[in-house]
Amino acid sequence: MSTAANGLSPHPIVQAPMAGGASCPPLVAAVCEAGGLGFLAGGYKTADGMYQEIKQVRALTRYRFGVNLFMPQTGYADPAAVEAYRGQLAGEASWYEISLAEEDIIGTSDDGYDAKLAILLEDPVPVVSFTFGCPDPTALAALRKAGTYTVVTVTSVEEARSAQQAGADAVCVQGVEAGGHQGTHRDDPQIDGTAAVGLLALVAQVREAVALPIIAAGGVMRGAQIAALLAAGAAAAQLGTAFLVCPESGADPVHKKALTDPLFVRTELTRAFSGRPARGLVNRFVREHGPYAPAAYPQVHHLTSGLRKAAAAAGDPQGMALFAGQGHRLARALPAAQLVEVLAAELAEAQNTLKDMQMRSAS
Repeated sequence: MSTAANGLSPHPIVQAPMAGGASCPPLVAAVCEAGGLGFLAGGYKTADGMYQEIKQVRALTRYRFGVNLFMPQTGYADPAAVEAYRGQLAGEASWYEISLAEEDIIGTSDDGYDAKLAILLEDPVPVVSFTFGCPDPTALAALRKAGTYTVVTVTSVEEARSAQQAGADAVCVQGVEAGGHQGTHRDDPQIDGTAAVGLLALVAQVREAVALPIIAAGGVMRGAQIAALLAAGAAAAQLGTAFLVCPESGADPVHKKALTDPLFVRTELTRAFSGRPARGLVNRFVREHGPYAPAAYPQVHHLTSGLRKAAAAAGDPQGMALFAGQGHRLARALPAAQLVEVLAAELAEAQNTLKDMQMRSAS
């Protein structure tokens, strides 16, 4: 089964919902217009802010699109550990001439989930995906009744089974190569990336464990990779970093430039910016603060928000959260529609090459 078979998009290409501004309405619409499935990121927005962006997308395209929600966080975060980290960031605050007031670490832990879900039930969109957990069966059933196709992000076989049991229509299987946050349902404070699984291996495991369609995500930058994932049993591939550098993307120009800057050659998982494992380019902030950042999401996210904004305003990539997948060096600064077309052509070429090889070997 593919996204095309489900009537979601002509090409098996999904633009990842990148929270923080990158997945803005112009990017989403451009991807949809070109035959891919564009996704708005509902995370880090108010419910009304999300709804206003939904209306913008509807004004820009008549094609199907998706909206991603963050699940509420219920895990325990040690206030003392967060406070200690605030103290460790004092030098950063002084450097960027901002204050880290205690209220900066309060924020909210549910990201306005209930209000956002209510909007999506009242005025449905074609697709809704979830990150950091799995909704309860009642919510998924309500969305299905409203005509919405639901996708749950998973990082393990166990999470995929939970999504299937809850009634999700599909799973987005996220490999360790993926940029940004690992969408684990439960944040293990001991996680350091060593227990995470690569995308191809995880797709194979999930395909044998559940009967749901698979959208594969993690380090995908070329059409040939999409072909490999489809051959492995995925219905589509989800790309984030590949679309991050598009002119329509709302990502900061400094972030876009850093993806192919020789100064940033590798990525790693770090809690430095949010308190949850997220893959990004290794810069000074990651090197200096990553080893000490506590497992406290979204408290650390709120704590570092001002620092990240100040670094961006100063044009300083060394203090920004430069989230990116392992394939970041392959980024192409093409208009989104052109990128979809190029990926689709590369996919077709790879599939034709494979067919030719199979025919030659059979003759």
